[in-house]
Amino acid sequence: MYGDVNGDGILSASESAAVGGMRTLYLLILVPHIILAAGVLPLILLSFNAGLQMQVARHKKLVRWTFPLWLYVTITGVIVYLMISPYYHF
Repeated sequence: MYGDVNGDGILSASESAAVGGMRTLYLLILVPHIILAAGVLPLILLSFNAGLQMQVARHKKLVRWTFPLWLYVTITGVIVYLMISPYYHF
């Protein structure tokens, strides 16, 4: 859980106050990342298949949507990882 410094799974009032608006920002990045990550996989597979089948027109149409979504998911995945990594104590 974002902001849970002591790792007990409960975000106390002091922990919540410490992270402030960063938790909201984290969730605003995380939720679309998860939804789009699930949705972009079929588009990637369809684009790849169209390219292998040499269906250039279909491939171009699919990639026009697939690439920006994939790029967004990739970048937000790194951002989410960097934001949550301080809360994991190994």
